[in-house]
Amino acid sequence: MTSQISRRSMMKQVAAGSAVAVLGSHTTANAAPMAKVESIEVISPQPDLYCGWPTVTRRKNGQLRVVWSGGRETHVCPFGRVETMVSNDEGKTWSWPRVLIDSAIDDRDAGILETEKGTLIVTTFKSLAYEPSLTAAEKKKPGESGAWPADKLKRWQAARDRLSAKDRQAQLGPWFIRSVDGGISWSSPERILVSSPHGPTQLANGRLLYAGKNVLKKASEKTFVGVCDSTDDGKTWKRLAEIPTRPGDNNSNYHELYAIETDDNRIIAQIRNHNKKNSGETLQSESSDGGKTWSVPHSIGVWGLPSHLLKLKDGRLLMTYGYRRKPYGNQARVSEDHGRTWSKPITISDDGPGHDLGYPSTVQLADGSLLTVWYESMKTYPKAVLRQARWQLQ
Repeated sequence: MTSQISRRSMMKQVAAGSAVAVLGSHTTANAAPMAKVESIEVISPQPDLYCGWPTVTRRKNGQLRVVWSGGRETHVCPFGRVETMVSNDEGKTWSWPRVLIDSAIDDRDAGILETEKGTLIVTTFKSLAYEPSLTAAEKKKPGESGAWPADKLKRWQAARDRLSAKDRQAQLGPWFIRSVDGGISWSSPERILVSSPHGPTQLANGRLLYAGKNVLKKASEKTFVGVCDSTDDGKTWKRLAEIPTRPGDNNSNYHELYAIETDDNRIIAQIRNHNKKNSGETLQSESSDGGKTWSVPHSIGVWGLPSHLLKLKDGRLLMTYGYRRKPYGNQARVSEDHGRTWSKPITISDDGPGHDLGYPSTVQLADGSLLTVWYESMKTYPKAVLRQARWQLQ
């Protein structure tokens, strides 16, 4: 089920006959570490279905599990569902997908965490972003410019009309499910207070922390960008703290957070920023009291979004993020001072045909190497697929 993809663009960077790509340099303190990208593969086995916004995790027993929004026709449609695959051989092969959540509206994003107790938590959010395009299509006459094929229109209408307009609205927002038996059985979906693509994180004291935003909130509700926590292994959640808004910013333009705890007892949260200042960059906020208070977000000089954070076995931090400028692809940076400064970029992939790609997340394998998973619309496939890179830091 794992299909190897041509690496011609990557091989242009290395000498003929080389089996790896060598990236970065170590000429200055802030330079990127040396890295070797050993392989890039497509891992989604149904290329006729659009895949988006995945997260991969490595469980304590060594099993890899990836979740994503699958079953889709396109980037925005009514058919999104949360799917998962597992690998018991460090990503060499993957199981056939299993559907975990398939509501009557669009299930987007998919985050996953294994807690220290072995519980799996999967997050998503339900959206009606497809409705405006469907409403516009319904106003077109057959044969008119921009009119949809009749079968597509009928299909989308049928998907929409599974619920009334009122019931569709009631489904909006972030949700989660739990498994206490390693992913064999799952709870019914329950609401959660915030959403972000890659889900919550585990703290050393046993608490779970979820940095995110109250997406698709009610019109009367204030925008909340901050952290929630759980003290009962993810069964229940409460708001812990709001992250301050940088002077001149609107926190409605803060999106898709992710947080991680460092070895010096701090927590750093990174934010996708769409305010005019540093638009398209990653902002960062820090907490030194377990997430109760946070610093004002600041730029770390990284254009790219959204980011995923991983603490490596040696204590260094790794951030991976999509790069939606030419050359389109995915990049990584390393911090050797617990997130205070970040290296120059490491290129994981740079052969994307356009901006419909990214949302990478990374795990460290038993041998210390890294495996990064993302989604990408490729010229060689009809729909966006899941890709993975196997690579090493030197």
